Amino acid sequence: MTKQIILNAFEMTSAMHNSHGLWKHADTKRHRQYKDLEYWIELAKLLEKGKFDAVFFADVLGVYDTYKKSKEPSIRDGLQFPVNDGAFVIPAMASVTKHLSFALTVSTTYEPPFGNARRFSTLDHLTKGRIAWNVVTSYLPNAARNFGLKDMIKHDKRYDIADEYLAVSYKLWEASWEDGAVVEDRGKGVLIDSSKVHEINHSGEYFDVEGPHLSEPSLQRTPVIYQAGTSPRGRAFAAKHAECVFVGGPTPERVRHYTEDIRKQATSYGRNPDHIKIFTFLTVIVGKTKEEAEEKFAELNRLWSADAAKAQFGGASGYNLDEYTEEELNNPFEFKKTEHGHYKAAALTKDASKKLSVKEALDRLEGLDRENIIVGNPKEVADRIQYQFEVSGVDGFNLNHLVTPASLVDFIELVVPILQDRGLYKTGYKEGSLREKLFDHGSSVLPIDHPGSKYRKGIQTVNR
Repeated sequence: MTKQIILNAFEMTSAMHNSHGLWKHADTKRHRQYKDLEYWIELAKLLEKGKFDAVFFADVLGVYDTYKKSKEPSIRDGLQFPVNDGAFVIPAMASVTKHLSFALTVSTTYEPPFGNARRFSTLDHLTKGRIAWNVVTSYLPNAARNFGLKDMIKHDKRYDIADEYLAVSYKLWEASWEDGAVVEDRGKGVLIDSSKVHEINHSGEYFDVEGPHLSEPSLQRTPVIYQAGTSPRGRAFAAKHAECVFVGGPTPERVRHYTEDIRKQATSYGRNPDHIKIFTFLTVIVGKTKEEAEEKFAELNRLWSADAAKAQFGGASGYNLDEYTEEELNNPFEFKKTEHGHYKAAALTKDASKKLSVKEALDRLEGLDRENIIVGNPKEVADRIQYQFEVSGVDGFNLNHLVTPASLVDFIELVVPILQDRGLYKTGYKEGSLREKLFDHGSSVLPIDHPGSKYRKGIQTVNR
């Protein structure tokens, strides 16, 4: 059987996501309606009609304020601001769909694991096993200050915290409750067999948690674990913990380098590399004709906000792009390690297809990046998607949508049927939980080769 594309809608419960300045477009609705439950309900119905696998909700805990050392450029253009909590729209979206799943981003850097474990158990119950957790470490300086810290926690220390955070979470989800703990024995007057509910008594460097877990086991117990990160530490963390990994790269070949590295590292942890699905970015502008698509591109490029793009790059990389002098514009744009994220910086430096000068790097942010956007008629777009899918070695894509919901409607109506005709995209959904939809290891819970499964007590499962 031909390998088929797994497709997530890349989303955020905010006024704007990665559509910098495009709130000005006449057809976009998100900045006015992202606060309305009806908006998310209609979006869920649209995505299930298009056979999307999941909605991938990104999140931030602060305002991007590295560029110009100011929050103003981000606030002015609604750069992932204002932003609501995506957890609250998921049950409503799940209530009008049967198969669409949901990946929610929650950082391990500031919130303690005990409450977060209950959040995901609750969501997994309410969605009947359609939940994933996108595990991230937070990098915005403003986020650190919002949680009472003067400075950001160092990049690698954030991953140390995340490692222990995952250990605590696994203990709560996998070890605290045995299968069959809820007995509902009316004769004996026992609802829950207390001998099958356990404290976890975790005492570590960063967390002390007694337990037990407040929620009974959900269908998946542990949500499907997503992780986004391309730094060496991020890839190692993904290889150990993640079931789905979101990587970036300027070319399909560079993305393949990351996919192969993560799968190789997973094997060193004793994991089956087939138990990891890898995703990358996909941005599409499609028209019924090439001319129509080019007109759409030109209009979106005209409305683009370079300041918002630079503000996002600055917050994600730690580079203040406003600091370069005229004399420095012809210098090479070099990678430098910061305590922020590494993907954005790598994309224009060590991962770029050619060495860029400072001016060339800045120019990439002045408009839509044509090198990383597919523009064309439906067949041209499908051809490019197929090429990227096959060359990069990924299992699927997180689809950006520049105008919401118009870009998604265009993709579903014009591109999806062609991908389906080629056997590259499903025509129907597989039954079961999200984990069962994604993998063939025979269970809704973690497979036995995953490190979280070692905490399991009294659970009956079949894993291949």
